Amino acid sequence: MSFRRLGPIALVALFFAPAPSFAQLQVAGRGASLRIGGLVQPQYALSSVDGADNAFQIRRARLRAEASVNDFLGGRIVTEFGGGTGRILDAYVTMDFSDEFSAEIGQFKRAFDLFELPSPADLPEIEKDGRIEGFSPCPDIGSNCAYSRLTEQLAFAGRDIGVRVGGTVGQVTYLASLTNGPGLNSPDENDAKSFSGRATLAVNEDLRVSGQLAMHDYVAPDGNANAFAFGGDVEMGTFRDGLHVRGALVAGDNWQNLDAALDPATFLTFQGIVTYFYPQDGDRLTGIEPLARLSYGDPDTDTDDDGGLLFTPGVMFYVMGRNRIGANLDIYSPQTGDKEFALQVQTTLYY
Repeated sequence: MSFRRLGPIALVALFFAPAPSFAQLQVAGRGASLRIGGLVQPQYALSSVDGADNAFQIRRARLRAEASVNDFLGGRIVTEFGGGTGRILDAYVTMDFSDEFSAEIGQFKRAFDLFELPSPADLPEIEKDGRIEGFSPCPDIGSNCAYSRLTEQLAFAGRDIGVRVGGTVGQVTYLASLTNGPGLNSPDENDAKSFSGRATLAVNEDLRVSGQLAMHDYVAPDGNANAFAFGGDVEMGTFRDGLHVRGALVAGDNWQNLDAALDPATFLTFQGIVTYFYPQDGDRLTGIEPLARLSYGDPDTDTDDDGGLLFTPGVMFYVMGRNRIGANLDIYSPQTGDKEFALQVQTTLYY
């Protein structure tokens, strides 16, 4: 790959430098208050794969509206525009019965994944799944075999339509969801339902340990079937506050890979991300946050050399709150074949 392809990157920091955020717009009427906000994430992505597109793009442009009727009833809707398409991400009604129990009905994120549940406005990693344009070495899954690619593609993580409940009891926070199964903006394809749930123990104010499980219903050649996944994760620290460590391991059924008896293969994946936020006193620069990610995925533990390892170094420069500009270098090494990489430079304007 010619180093001349790196030329446009030098323009990104000037062209996409984020402005400071302003207070979110709040209006009231018809017996409810409404808070409006969103985010914009322009990106330049470069791939080492010959023939791949290397271009500027609007990775995400989101509009968010949160309504509150009273301390019991509210709701949220989030729309996203990016890659030439528009879609609804979140659309649900919330009922807060107490700190111990609340319920949401509509479309939301499944109650499973430490790396999926946070907003992209918080995440220091630019692409959760470490995608590399034009590179797809992971059998049955597509793209690569990184952690988030496996959990999302196998529909254990990500958005779906149904009901989600959660709350905090003492030192334990729980979240559980019952959903249709097919995922984002998709109608149900059978009369079965999918389940996911996680429970988190706050060991102390800095350390949280969680366990999660999921059952995904799918349509197999011989009728309805269920795939299962389980795992655990640990988190120390939090976003934009010194040392922040996140790690998770998940195993389960790869229902995209069925044998002659229609039994799914078994997948295994783990991921760790370490960041450190260094606060700054400048008017324009309020923080610097280097990042390191290591992610491994094996789509079929009974098949040799079909997985791979993703390594990501990166850095973020913060300009007030969640507004930032940064870069990630995703390097993927398949167990069979040559490694490839992708460089993303992205800014986030959060409003």
